[in-house]
Amino acid sequence: MRDANRHLSYAAGAGDRPLLAVTIGQMLDHVVREHGDNEAVVSTFENRRLTYRQFGAAVDDLALALMAIGVNPGDRVGIWSTNCVDWVVVQFATAKIGAILVNINPAYRVTELEFALRQSRCSVLLIGEGFKDVNYAETLLEIAPEFRTGAPSAKLPDLRHVITIEGVAAHAGMTAWPDLLAGASSITAPQLAERLTSLDFDDVINIQYTSGTTGTPKGAMLTHRSILNNGYFVGRRMRLTHRDRLCIPVPFYHCFGMVLANLACATHGATMVLPAPHFSPLATLEAVEKERCTALHGVPTMFVAELDHPRFAEFDYSTLRTGIMAGAPCPIEVMRRVMTEMHLPEITIACGMTETSPVCNMTEVDDPVEMRVGSVGRVMEHQEQKIIDPATGRTVRRGVQGELCYRGYQLMRGYWADPDATRRTIDDAGWLHGGDLAVMDDQGYLRITGRLKDMICRGGEKIFPREVEEFLFTHPAIAEAYVFGVPDEYYGEDVAAWVKLRDGQNLTEEDVRAFCRSRIMAYKVPRRIKFVTEFPTTVTGKIQKYKMRDATAREMAQHRQHGREGEDIGRTPDGMPDTRPRAISQDPV
Repeated sequence: MRDANRHLSYAAGAGDRPLLAVTIGQMLDHVVREHGDNEAVVSTFENRRLTYRQFGAAVDDLALALMAIGVNPGDRVGIWSTNCVDWVVVQFATAKIGAILVNINPAYRVTELEFALRQSRCSVLLIGEGFKDVNYAETLLEIAPEFRTGAPSAKLPDLRHVITIEGVAAHAGMTAWPDLLAGASSITAPQLAERLTSLDFDDVINIQYTSGTTGTPKGAMLTHRSILNNGYFVGRRMRLTHRDRLCIPVPFYHCFGMVLANLACATHGATMVLPAPHFSPLATLEAVEKERCTALHGVPTMFVAELDHPRFAEFDYSTLRTGIMAGAPCPIEVMRRVMTEMHLPEITIACGMTETSPVCNMTEVDDPVEMRVGSVGRVMEHQEQKIIDPATGRTVRRGVQGELCYRGYQLMRGYWADPDATRRTIDDAGWLHGGDLAVMDDQGYLRITGRLKDMICRGGEKIFPREVEEFLFTHPAIAEAYVFGVPDEYYGEDVAAWVKLRDGQNLTEEDVRAFCRSRIMAYKVPRRIKFVTEFPTTVTGKIQKYKMRDATAREMAQHRQHGREGEDIGRTPDGMPDTRPRAISQDPV
């Protein structure tokens, strides 16, 4: 039967190690016993160092303090902060007492913060100083000014405690970190131990909001089992040990930081190195050298910023070995530079989604460089995946594009307080339909080819943006390009592209279209091209195409309003002025 199905796009990850059947708190206690003298967390910008024994004690102190203010299993405790040691302490302390940690995006403003707190019904919120021009305490008080007097908030009726993390001044009505910890003495160590043993590894322990690249975020409910095992097996594929030191410039609020960094380190007794509260290429390079880091995480744009920093050549990278690059496709030139100039020969590529805790595919440390940029690796241990025909639901043959589906321990429990969205995402057989389009080769390596929802239908022709993006990147003057569909009265949809040029390069829209002609089919050539210096992204660097689409649609409307449609963007794919009739009833050309 196995031979009969070997040509289908289905893969199951066979593991030589069983899944961890413990809670996060139980795992931490084990690591403290095994690697107590090893450094757990080093924050270069806070000048703080904690061994695993000290870190475990800090976690227990906070766990006792949270129990003292009445936090029970299943209660939602939010954290709104940039990266810091206390973020990691909160992560493990909430897990140890069974509270559900709600990760709040550091870049949220008033509306987004209110949505997350109301939707998750947080009863406790821990806040940092702020991010960029946003002061967290003042932003919260804008939503709930009643907190100044200690009164309940009409807009946030579930929120009972607002706590500022260490070093952040508490406004009236808020509790400072030292004052919170002072109350820990009312709870005993045996009470904490009893709480820990009452928990189950299948309990929901974390709510992570989707990044909102396609609209309103949804809260994915993740369990001890899902994120703990994902961190553990990701660490194994990187070959992490207690001797490794991982530099973490990615944000903790996202799975990249919280799972692929913090939990990957903790499950192997490795050291978490925090270079800055939010990404700084210089601080990252300084921390790598100062702390003799062996691993480094980041999205491709972070690695590019580090490589191109004016002071890059000043630092010693000889201790580096491995790490993860994820979040966006990596150009082969960037991967080669990372492997050689940054001394990361074992850098890996990982891929997944928040709803899958997050990694489902990952390359090996010794995969050829072409495989590391041309694929996202093979299925992770103890997971299943298949590629289906979106129209029929049948599994396609290997080499055929279809929708990627996942099943296994890593799946979210569902979306918080949104059963309809959960049912639309996870089918009756337990397969999660993530919306990615992919192709699986004969060796089980996966190549992501686009998003099902991103597919452009231009006059009946189906266009996958990823294909056009990869072609545009072959132009020597183009650093990055993102392609998406925009409304068109004639074709229904047409192709648009935002393009970022390499330093010192100049191109016109016509130059780009001329490059495309005769090399790709005419209907795939972008009709609307916009040159930009940056792209709208989430804090983690994930591209937000819907914002590009909305901005382009507004520009198109302005052109039509001023009678200029066709002057600079109204061109046919062959570069001639667009004089087509605009009636929808016309047959597409």
